[in-house]
Amino acid sequence: MTIVDWGNDINKRYCPATKTGKCIGCVPCHIMSGLGGAGGMSSGILNLRYDIGGDLSKFTKSVEKAEELVKEVDEIFVENGAPKEVYGLDTAGIDELARKAAAAGIRFIPIPQRHIGSEYLPNVINSIRQKLEKRGVKILLNTRVESISPGKVVINGSTVKADYILAAPGRVGADWFAAQARTLGLKLTHLPVDIGVRVEVPAVVYEPVVRVNRDPKFHIQTKTFDDFVRTFCTNAEGWVMEERYDDHVGVNGQSLRNKKSKNTNFAFLVHVGLTQPVTDTNAYGRSIAYLATTIGGGRPLIQRMGDLRAGRRSTWERIERGHVVPTLKSVTPGDISMALPGRIVTDIIEGLERLDKVVPGVASDSTLLYAPEVKLYAMQINVDQNMETSVPNLFVAGDGAGLSRGIVTAAATGLLAARGIIKKSGAESHTS
Repeated sequence: MTIVDWGNDINKRYCPATKTGKCIGCVPCHIMSGLGGAGGMSSGILNLRYDIGGDLSKFTKSVEKAEELVKEVDEIFVENGAPKEVYGLDTAGIDELARKAAAAGIRFIPIPQRHIGSEYLPNVINSIRQKLEKRGVKILLNTRVESISPGKVVINGSTVKADYILAAPGRVGADWFAAQARTLGLKLTHLPVDIGVRVEVPAVVYEPVVRVNRDPKFHIQTKTFDDFVRTFCTNAEGWVMEERYDDHVGVNGQSLRNKKSKNTNFAFLVHVGLTQPVTDTNAYGRSIAYLATTIGGGRPLIQRMGDLRAGRRSTWERIERGHVVPTLKSVTPGDISMALPGRIVTDIIEGLERLDKVVPGVASDSTLLYAPEVKLYAMQINVDQNMETSVPNLFVAGDGAGLSRGIVTAAATGLLAARGIIKKSGAESHTS
């Protein structure tokens, strides 16, 4: 068995922006590529629900089996060094937060969560790697897969035969894999795209919420357009990070267990689905990200909430007058409304003002907004319950195949694919 990854070993994946606040444009981006995938450089928050980050019951055909799968994934992480502490079990706090949210017309999604922390993730991933290598698994790093075809994989110009192929290209490889899928004649389905901003507030503002749930999920329907807006990927006392793609930049977040900033950040995303004649949501989202990158001069945009509300661009002088010091420095003060569609800007303003009723201060004039935060979900590949495609012996898993949107669900689809291969090959499963 051989695992091929475009990026670096987990111990060599390092983003200089974590210290300088400035992106230097590493190729490939260490946040997006390398052993452990994009999740390996995240905050390592495990959402322990089968219907968060995708609905696993669609594959297992049973809620009970989906919950068992989540439990199994969680146990694997704990066995390899993830902390035993679980957030989101304070029922009294959850009930009160749900009550406040409901009173504001917001749905709060309670989730048991385990926070590994960005600095501990390498230890967990290394532990998993060592176990794989002891079982004879070969890992090729800094190696790019050029193409795949039935029974064959082209790696660095050389063709390698394979009885079974499991493609898990991650978000960074989603476009590449979509092209491969078209060549192979696989059926692809466009998924909705999430477009919005990363919000940064003083940690004390969000502390009462993250004390109850480490990564709180709020779902909001906006007033003007009745659009769906949600919070995502909260980094308590964390940092805003820059991501680099082939033709645009983006933002994300990171938090550590032992090192803290004075701010908390989270994504605030508008769910956008397109209908005929235009259904390519990724092309739509990418065009917005490209426009934002152009306006920002190759850097993410930053704007105060008060300036966005007032219809004026932000300047460093206006930002410095506020009480939120940005954790990402390689940004361009500007006007997000020149980059994002007016409908999405309206959704963001209305959504944050509604959320302010649950988390007072989140929509203050000093709140910082970074753009673009665009979640370009892969085109979904049609699979059976074993994650096998219509091409015999080609299995897929994770975000890059449009089957998941997070660490736990991605890992779960990987388990389903592995078991599918074992079942089809007639090999005996070893779970120890």
